[in-house]
Amino acid sequence: MKIRPIALGLALAVASLTATAAENPVVVQLSQRLGALQADPVLAEMAAYEKLQAQYAIAAFDKARRSQRDAAQYLAERRVEIAEIAARTQAARRDADRLDRTRSELLVEASRREAERARRETERLRVQAQIQAEETERLRLAAEAEALARQEAETTLDTVAGQQANRLSAARQRELKLAREEAELMSGAKLPASKFEARGEVFTLGADAFGGGSAKLSSGGAASAQALAAYLQANPKARARVEGYGDSQTPGQRRADALRDALTAAGIPKSRLQSAAKGAGTKARALEVVITH
Repeated sequence: MKIRPIALGLALAVASLTATAAENPVVVQLSQRLGALQADPVLAEMAAYEKLQAQYAIAAFDKARRSQRDAAQYLAERRVEIAEIAARTQAARRDADRLDRTRSELLVEASRREAERARRETERLRVQAQIQAEETERLRLAAEAEALARQEAETTLDTVAGQQANRLSAARQRELKLAREEAELMSGAKLPASKFEARGEVFTLGADAFGGGSAKLSSGGAASAQALAAYLQANPKARARVEGYGDSQTPGQRRADALRDALTAAGIPKSRLQSAAKGAGTKARALEVVITH
């Protein structure tokens, strides 16, 4: 089996790092975990980018100064964990796709067999009209049994697909949790409180995110903006909608624009951001940032 250049390069780099980091057992352990992914025939071709990030983080940890080792170790451990989760998530998605194809093939085959059986039954009924009543009853029972069997097969497939979807959702939640921890580590600030709704992941900022009677971010609001920007950078496919709630002195749109501009200044492309006014705010809610992944 041929190995892609990036996978081969990663495998060689992991082996080299393990060989040169024998004095640091944590580096060896992390390198071995990364090497195990490469050695796994199912996961070897999965999450190449995340594995590469993990490799760089391990190398940086190995070379870090004493004052930086704790942060570097934490980042390296998170990168390896992200690579493991991403590889398993991609493998699960591939298995789910295969399951969908198998289900479609089973349904097509069941339909073909049903058509063939109906053709044979029609011919048989034509030449055996004298036993039509008995045959009709037999066919009804056979059709019910076949429909029940097909329903049971579909129920089984739906159950397996649902379980697979739940595992994917749980993996995604763990991935987002790691992304939040990474964002807080990289920005040095806490992310605002959030919850998951149908419209997306919603972060809420209170009125203390702004200076009194103005749309200018306070120091706390600016720190929250930096943490949100780091979170968006950790989720490069995510988009954010900033919804501002105003008061008697400051329109909600100005508040929304202020945070949007802070995210843009922190390196988030404008194409991934929107801002809008959403009525009157409260002390606990001056802004909501809705992130769709």
